[in-house]
Amino acid sequence: MSVSYALLVSFLAGMSTLLGGIIIFFKIKEDKINKFITFCLAFSLAIMIGISITDLIPSSFFTILFNFKTIPGYLIILASFVLGVILVLVLNKLMKFNNDTLYKLGVLSMIALIIHNLPEGIATFIGSVQDKSLGLKLALAIMMHNIPEGISIAVPIYYATKSRKRALLPTLLSGLAEPFGAILALIFLKDYITPVMISIILLFVAGIMITLAINEMLPASSSYHENKFIYLGMFLGILFIFINHFLF
Repeated sequence: MSVSYALLVSFLAGMSTLLGGIIIFFKIKEDKINKFITFCLAFSLAIMIGISITDLIPSSFFTILFNFKTIPGYLIILASFVLGVILVLVLNKLMKFNNDTLYKLGVLSMIALIIHNLPEGIATFIGSVQDKSLGLKLALAIMMHNIPEGISIAVPIYYATKSRKRALLPTLLSGLAEPFGAILALIFLKDYITPVMISIILLFVAGIMITLAINEMLPASSSYHENKFIYLGMFLGILFIFINHFLF
């Protein structure tokens, strides 16, 4: 029963990503589209940086230093983060064939969030098996930031392709990474999954998300010259992170 409950909770947490994608069904007036895209990109980049700085990096940092001596620990932390940075730069170069910045942003966000959601699925599954209330609390916290993550994938791809199907499919794939992580935890839990391994993955994800936010999303949002909506999106993104941490 506890395993079934854990898998269900992980699945629901992952599927919340699609709730963010629903925003593409709202009709936006032609003269407001640039403002809307600017706001969504700024909001998403604030979420990505905020999650990395307040959640992924601190928890992983202390877990690794607790398990390794100072110098090896710092080297593992640095290497994990830098590999995430390098991955974004390499993927960006590989995607030069596509000149559509919005489409590229959506795909890069999907890749980042698939990698991000895997360890989240593992954490939700383990927490739910150990304690149902702990698992539910973890799932609610994950759902809260999965919704804006869904926005960061669906909005750029939709406005690049004008296809809701093409926008929602990668959003769905990102969400499915969560229950897939839970299934991996169920199959390989005893032999492979350790707090250190999860911490390394999360630092890798932090490197991806911070680089994606600063190197790709910020310039893209600035290109629309709607500075008020950049500030508004970033402010609300930061506020969302604080509320999320306060509640959960």
